[in-house]
Amino acid sequence: MLAFGIGVGTKNSKGEWLEVFYAQPLWQPSAAISQVASDLIPGSGNRAMEADNNLLSSLSETLESVDPAQAAIAKSLIGSARPAVITIVESDDKASSTPEVYLKLQVISHRLVKPHGINLEGIFGLLPNVAWTNEGAIDLDELPARQLASRAKGEYLQVNSVDKFPKMTDYVVPKGVRIADTARVRLGAYIGEGTTIMHEGFVNFNAGTEGTSMIEGRISAGVMIGEGSDLGGGCSTMGTLSGGGNIIISVGKNSLIGANAGIGIPLGDRCRIEAGLYITAGTKVAVIDDSGNVVDTVKARELANQHDLLFRRNSVSGRVEVVTNKTAIQLNEALHANN
Repeated sequence: MLAFGIGVGTKNSKGEWLEVFYAQPLWQPSAAISQVASDLIPGSGNRAMEADNNLLSSLSETLESVDPAQAAIAKSLIGSARPAVITIVESDDKASSTPEVYLKLQVISHRLVKPHGINLEGIFGLLPNVAWTNEGAIDLDELPARQLASRAKGEYLQVNSVDKFPKMTDYVVPKGVRIADTARVRLGAYIGEGTTIMHEGFVNFNAGTEGTSMIEGRISAGVMIGEGSDLGGGCSTMGTLSGGGNIIISVGKNSLIGANAGIGIPLGDRCRIEAGLYITAGTKVAVIDDSGNVVDTVKARELANQHDLLFRRNSVSGRVEVVTNKTAIQLNEALHANN
């Protein structure tokens, strides 16, 4: 078994799942938990089953000697006002239900598996577009009636966003991070311990940071940022959903993407991109030796994943150049102490 979760969520008036919260999802659970789940949840393959009080009670009693924490979660949901669900992911196949998608996104945000470590194919068709409000997820067709009912009671229903993805922090707040604007980090992001995300920073699902990093720019879907790297204000990383094709974009350790710069190639360790310079795979780059001479002109894709490079634009000719980066990026330790 790949993943297991006891969750509680929200359904619309048609009985369709809008979202599911898993307090403590498990990645590659023990054989004992797998056996308990298989005994109590009939069927095979990836599946999600709504859990009534009897099932939750049985699950709690059976898990008590196997995993007390999971047993406590099951017990706490007995009598819940919201529907509970037990979700099992047996194999890394294409997702088959909304509860399964939410479990997969949450194991990433809980740092149980890194981006690209679990199959997220087909998730968009299983994630309903909903209104995320101060009263939770609301079906868009049911929103007008809920707004009217709220006003009639002298209350105010606040719609924070309309999206398929909720913000990560409504489901998990990873240890040792700072997030200035939580709305800018989607569920399914992997935020490494020590990361600081400033107000303009953004992290999409299936993307994130390995560890201590400063994020003031955009981390697109599928992009991972290495330990100690810095994304300057307004910079961008090209994801597979925004034109990067099948190339997996990443940034190595101790690298810097300057303000308003961007990349469409994976960077190695200790690389720098000059502020305002956007490097795509097809960008022609002049290779400069230590004497300042042009020794070659290549497309940027040929420099992918190479270490110790500094990309800059020549202020006279306007050409894009690459030279050896002789200075490594070192983040301010006091600024990035998140504990």
